[in-house]
Amino acid sequence: MKVSVIIPTRNSKAYIESLLIKLNNQTVSPHEIIIINTKSQDDIENICKKYKNVKFIEISQNEFDHGGTRNRAAKKAVGDILVFMTQDAYPKNNKFIEEIVSPLGKENIVCSYGRQLPREDSGVVESFSRSFNYPDKDIVKSKEDIDMLGVKTFFFSNVCSAFIKDEFWRIGGFPEETIMNEDMIIASKFIFDNKKSYYASKAMVIHSHKYSYIQQFKRNFDIGVVFVDSREYFKEIKSESEGIKFVKEAIKYLINNKKAYLIPHLIIETGFRFLGYKVGQHYKKIPLKYVKRMSMHSFYFDKKQVRSDLDEDINNRGEGSIRKAN
Repeated sequence: MKVSVIIPTRNSKAYIESLLIKLNNQTVSPHEIIIINTKSQDDIENICKKYKNVKFIEISQNEFDHGGTRNRAAKKAVGDILVFMTQDAYPKNNKFIEEIVSPLGKENIVCSYGRQLPREDSGVVESFSRSFNYPDKDIVKSKEDIDMLGVKTFFFSNVCSAFIKDEFWRIGGFPEETIMNEDMIIASKFIFDNKKSYYASKAMVIHSHKYSYIQQFKRNFDIGVVFVDSREYFKEIKSESEGIKFVKEAIKYLINNKKAYLIPHLIIETGFRFLGYKVGQHYKKIPLKYVKRMSMHSFYFDKKQVRSDLDEDINNRGEGSIRKAN
């Protein structure tokens, strides 16, 4: 079966060549690598041209959409399997693609995601967060697991994921015009369609972030927005209990590893996350200019405003036509 790897990029010159080299040295070679680049200051097209199996697509900044951009690249893919990655995630070894695609097609499994390991310079709390969300044990998730796993049933990540292409398009691809979490939404769609997702712990990439408290607030503000604008995909399942579990486990981890002095940092960071999430859930009550300042993806609200204005204009025209006809 042919594998198409799809990578959205922007300002990726520091990452892209190393990533392409690692992907082309896999035990399962990608038939093609599709780079869909949001136009930026750096020029990576010439780097991509050096690789025969790389297709390069460029879009403008106002065209970018987390789900829509990936769908656009997927429409160009010829592979039977779609592997999605981000520009700053490096395969841990040469079996990454082999491991992430191997579960697909078995026992109704239509999508999979891999394990994210922290970078060497990651902080202690961030490193624990990676192990909490990405353990060293494979997991199969289905609708039957919702009572036990709650919102974690839908946990999924496009940092490194794989789909059977026919199933991907049968379900409609990624949702478009969503602020983020297009990966969790499509996992939810599959699960409620009686399909299964798979966490492939041996499909490993190096990927982590150093977010400040404010960045944590902004990121979780956007997650709160997702759970409002896309709540139909999660069937009113709450996510707060998972956050409480994380804090409890993190405190134990810090104490057991003689890092208790980091507990205040953990509590403050968690507070920013929780506050961002709760404020994001009420974003519709907040003036747009403040919403955009609190979001990590402010362009979403610009597009949302444009769509709202267009809908209002269409409605007004319709009402005008009715009045004129009467």
